[in-house]
Amino acid sequence: MNIEEKKQALDAAREAVRASKAYERLTKLFDDGSFHEIDAFAKSADGLAEVIAAHGTIDGLGVYAFAQNRDISGGAMSRAQAAKIRKTYDLALKTGEPVIAVYDSIGGRLDEGADLLAAYGDVLKYANQLSGVVPQISVILGKCFGTQALIASCADITVMSQQAELSLETNGSASSAEENAKKGIVHLLTKDEDEAIAKTRKLISVLPSNNLSNACIAYDSISAETDTLASMSAKDAALSVADQESAVILQSAFGQDALTALATVNGVTVGLIALDAQKLDGKSCAKAARFVRFCDAFSIPVITFVDAEKFVCLKNAAKLTSAYSEATTAKISVITGNAFGSVYIAAAGSGASCDMTYAWIGASVSALSPEAAAVIMLGDDFGGQLKGAKDPKAAREQLIRQFKEQELTAVKAAADGYIDDIIDAGETRTRLIASLDMLCNKRVSTLPKKHNNLTL
Repeated sequence: MNIEEKKQALDAAREAVRASKAYERLTKLFDDGSFHEIDAFAKSADGLAEVIAAHGTIDGLGVYAFAQNRDISGGAMSRAQAAKIRKTYDLALKTGEPVIAVYDSIGGRLDEGADLLAAYGDVLKYANQLSGVVPQISVILGKCFGTQALIASCADITVMSQQAELSLETNGSASSAEENAKKGIVHLLTKDEDEAIAKTRKLISVLPSNNLSNACIAYDSISAETDTLASMSAKDAALSVADQESAVILQSAFGQDALTALATVNGVTVGLIALDAQKLDGKSCAKAARFVRFCDAFSIPVITFVDAEKFVCLKNAAKLTSAYSEATTAKISVITGNAFGSVYIAAAGSGASCDMTYAWIGASVSALSPEAAAVIMLGDDFGGQLKGAKDPKAAREQLIRQFKEQELTAVKAAADGYIDDIIDAGETRTRLIASLDMLCNKRVSTLPKKHNNLTL
């Protein structure tokens, strides 16, 4: 074959790749003209490798990505595909830039036998080694079963279109997008792949490039805050202090007593958490705990809005407490309603090692539930005031309510040093901006250890 024939063969191969669905997806993902392939002509069996790997920019930020190419052997995993993915991970590690993985595959090349197991193992190992170094986003746009589902679910954030399938079972059982969202496996569920790609681009625009990047980079922004903040729930209040249209709510179908969202406040990327239920269930605690650890890995400040009275699940409450306590990123808590006992300690008090804790004027703070605090602190007077009541139950509730309003106030908590300041709801965003600016260069020296023994 002469030089001209070789050139024609290469051009034909390029055109075949550029006509593929995987290439189209990466073209939509990256900024125009920034798409540069990695190992474009790597071979697998009789043809090109079943994945397209590339580097490019998203809103000017450097990003690595790979997309399984279902037009070549159904995108099946192989030694060659694994080698391209490993190289992508390796380059991301060297340059400190995020990795986006687009999954759409029928499975693996079974004819490769044990080599296929090694290929899966290598990709899983590299993905986990990169965890906490650069952000990883999995985008599920087709079939993703078996070990590939395991790899995809290990990413920091998983985005999935409603038409896609994700399951650890190779037969695809329990693979619907809605089911995965309810289980908390999928962070963002989209109506189609175009929305999935758009959401992924938005995530990259607010995430730091790596664990050494400074999240405190402010730009001009507009707040969505209104004068009605005081009447809002903790969830709505959390979203209202974010810059307009900056919030990306994660895992909305899972653990609904807690809200978790990435957003910007005055241009600074933050993790917003709202603990918003009288009794926080286990799923909500687990959801918030993982989000705190993710934010901490990339030094994203965590802002927590608290209006909750107690935990339901001890194991997951311990998980949440451990996540807050170990996190060294900037942590700011705002008590909007009630914060009692272990909830206050875990998410707003000394147990959380919060840098700043604020409370709205009408907030209530107590080491115990109002009922227990009233019984203990009033002593004999508690029973004495109920004697002769025509409706003992109603009288008891009234007495506890009065005790809460008079004794378990934010003013008393602040006087005892458990709250840094009492603020009007309308000034929440202003105080948060000032606190973020103050804590921007926070540094904490920790004990020499690999990690804590988090309750999983």
